[in-house]
Amino acid sequence: MSASAPRAFTLSDFDFELPPELIAQHPAAQRSGSRLLDGSSPTVVDRIFHELPGLLDAGDLLVFNDTKVVKARIFGEKATGGKLELLIERVLPGHQVVAHMKVSKKPLVGGKMFMMGGARNGGFDATLLGRWPDANGQLFHLQLSDEPHALMEKHGHVPLPPYITHTDTVEDAQRYQTVFARAPGAVAAPTAALHFDEALLAQLEARGVQRASVTLHVGAGTFQPVKTENIAEHTMHREWYEVPEATQQAIAECKSRGGKVVAVGTTTVRTLESWAKFGQASGDTQIFITPGFDFKVVDRLITNFHLPKSTLMMLVSAFAGYEHIMGLYRHAIASQYRFFSYGDAMFLNRR
Repeated sequence: MSASAPRAFTLSDFDFELPPELIAQHPAAQRSGSRLLDGSSPTVVDRIFHELPGLLDAGDLLVFNDTKVVKARIFGEKATGGKLELLIERVLPGHQVVAHMKVSKKPLVGGKMFMMGGARNGGFDATLLGRWPDANGQLFHLQLSDEPHALMEKHGHVPLPPYITHTDTVEDAQRYQTVFARAPGAVAAPTAALHFDEALLAQLEARGVQRASVTLHVGAGTFQPVKTENIAEHTMHREWYEVPEATQQAIAECKSRGGKVVAVGTTTVRTLESWAKFGQASGDTQIFITPGFDFKVVDRLITNFHLPKSTLMMLVSAFAGYEHIMGLYRHAIASQYRFFSYGDAMFLNRR
């Protein structure tokens, strides 16, 4: 291997030891009161998130993911009485959905499930139409007895991540949602955006920082572990995204005036770079961003801390540099930052 050859990364490169007590189980008392690890320069600085306006310049463009988390986790039982749980991943026309199913023995195709007591008892029915193609056999195609979004709102639970150990509460219904959530469809929050409150958004606007939105409906696959040591063998999950024409124009204007495009969260990065790479303003993406990726749009990134061996660890390493990211994570652990969805954030420059 020559000295100039790029390093070949494996799954083990993205592993780290995280003390369990650093996994945040509840949000900070105030959204913008969380900590912000400023890794935008070689000198690492510990900040509070409400200091963000001082790190941005007039003419910069913040791009948010405006997806809205739906109450996608619903409990029920089979005709035999066996308990089951659905996590609705995607809503289709005709009251149909695509969902994960947690059950001891899968029902047969055509089998009926009685969710929250079933339609006769104030709940609703779900009929299994089969497995959903192009999802490694992990998702199921279901026919519901009524409109899915209304059913989820009435009967569903906030789909908290697997590492949050408490059942969802009224606090979660409010705080596991951004203040600007608009488009229902996500089963996981775009967590970097959870730190923004109305007061902080007003400060950013007063500073002359512009704002635009994209939509990516975050799927449960965002928590899917990578199981292959050769990361090139990993199959990414599929998520739907859209980059509105107004956002495309805002990005072009930002670039032309010399401003920085600041992505709020890895879902925004995946959306913008999918649009740039494949030339599609909307559709499904399976983009897998690993070290060596050629970023076309995003200049700076606000992101939470991610799971060991995850595709998101690979993404931030591609963005800011592997050694820099691993150093920031060591600093965060030593300084007892709070990790994952309800945890603290970091601010990065593209390497």
